Amino acid sequence: MLGRKFKIASLLLVLTLVAAAETIPAGTHVTVRTNSTLNSATARSGQSFNANLVRDLTVNGQTLAKAGSPVKGKVTYAKSSGRLHVPGQLTLRLTAVEINGKMTPITTGGFFAKGRSHTKSNVVKIGGGAAAGALIGGLVGGGKGAGIGALAGAGAGTGVAAATGKQEAVVPAETAITFTTKTNATVK
Repeated sequence: MLGRKFKIASLLLVLTLVAAAETIPAGTHVTVRTNSTLNSATARSGQSFNANLVRDLTVNGQTLAKAGSPVKGKVTYAKSSGRLHVPGQLTLRLTAVEINGKMTPITTGGFFAKGRSHTKSNVVKIGGGAAAGALIGGLVGGGKGAGIGALAGAGAGTGVAAATGKQEAVVPAETAITFTTKTNATVK
């Protein structure tokens, strides 16, 4: 009788361990490499993207998915850059990983990408235009000409900044990104 209870307890323990290995727990790190470039100028919220696992997805010592396995993700936020302020922004999340030939849904935290700041570039363009305008105006028309030249140069610098100022968020193809699962995911 005692031997039979021991066998049942052992079987339940083994089944529990197998079931635990078939769950991707919250807090699991999943590192992927993107297959294509994502850009805040062209990406849209809800747009999907493809990636591949960089390393094996292992839970409790058991490999659930090998490095190179396909992964799907989604752009959850995309905002194109303004011309003189607010750089572009992207937020990406993973939605599924291939395990045993089937896509297993997962929920991850977001990866946030932001374009470079406009501030330094704009200051150089606008300030440089104003300085050049003041110099030329001062040489041509004296003190009054310098003031007029500075205003004209600043206006020209602002125009250049507006024409060239977009700073999009870009995630190049082949970028390795680590996401963290937010909920448990059951492998079916």
